[in-house]
Amino acid sequence: MIVINRLLQLYVLLAVCLFTISPLFSADKKLWLDDRCKQMPTDLLGPFVRLTDHSILAIGNNATYVSDDDGQSWSEPRALFDQSKKIKVSNERAMLRTKNGTIILAYMNLLEKNWTWSNKKHDAPGAKLPTYVMRSLDNGKTWQDIQKVHDDYSGAVRDIIQTKQGRIIFTAMKMQHNPGRHAVLTYSSIDDGKSWSPSGLIDLGGKGHHGGVTEPSLTELQDGRQWMLIRTNWGEFWSAHSYDGGKFWRTLQPSGIKSSSAPCLIKRLESGRLLLLWNRPVPQGKESWPLSGGDGLWSETPVSNFREELSLALSADEGKTWTKPAVIARQSGTWLAYPYAFEQKPGVLWITTMQGKVRVLINEQDFLNEK
Repeated sequence: MIVINRLLQLYVLLAVCLFTISPLFSADKKLWLDDRCKQMPTDLLGPFVRLTDHSILAIGNNATYVSDDDGQSWSEPRALFDQSKKIKVSNERAMLRTKNGTIILAYMNLLEKNWTWSNKKHDAPGAKLPTYVMRSLDNGKTWQDIQKVHDDYSGAVRDIIQTKQGRIIFTAMKMQHNPGRHAVLTYSSIDDGKSWSPSGLIDLGGKGHHGGVTEPSLTELQDGRQWMLIRTNWGEFWSAHSYDGGKFWRTLQPSGIKSSSAPCLIKRLESGRLLLLWNRPVPQGKESWPLSGGDGLWSETPVSNFREELSLALSADEGKTWTKPAVIARQSGTWLAYPYAFEQKPGVLWITTMQGKVRVLINEQDFLNEK
């Protein structure tokens, strides 16, 4: 009994020491936020849209939520579907209220997911994660025109915009095979989301279950072109432009914006500036980060997967130049990635992440003088 008690004492002492000295429990494992960030009034991920009655609609947990007081309080969840629909909306989703007041939601259906990756084959034959789109004509109370636009495995639906001409465009993905890799495309609609047409497929090769090009974000430039920034495993986003509302994409080239292997969000603000949220490839103040992949399993080329910092930059000249990147959130050992942004009112932004628990409110003006 004495031996057992001594052993218990030693275990307790060891646990206390580990808790005290282990990086797992150290202060830098907590979520750090820039002083210019304030905690959002809600824990909802979003995306969010402003409704015609000025309330805010959010999507989460296969339900909608509505706030009449700018996010201070929210309605009880209202189910998107009855159980007969057999649809579960993915966290990787995009939502828009059109100029006509129609709400459009694009997403993947997790109930149809079938992931078949084989390390031996370097492929996922028969993999499925279908992309869907639907719309609401009554501020999100009911949904109609539910359409599956493809069956192929889709890693994420990241973004949706409406152009000055009224065309609606959202980003999507399709897994390719022999070898397994990803490619991107967009879908566009000229009838307020009743019907959709795919663009050409952007397939730049690659190998691996995260290989190829993935998860683009897009915006419209002031000259009428659409600009897409695409996640790659090559240390930076690749850039593509469309001159016809997303029917075709061209001028595919490196963007010069260094990035981790993670998606960005690019968004036009009410001020006319562009907002960029993303994960840079190395920690701020450091020169390197261990690379992963390169074996054809994750990717064909070694790449940084650093996602412990979320950065923000602004551009007043259509993306030609940017303010110095500002790290707005940092958490050691935790991925802070897949950002959303909602302009709650001009110059006031809600920023959330699907990976990690970033839920912050910022003022655009506070980040204009980064040097």
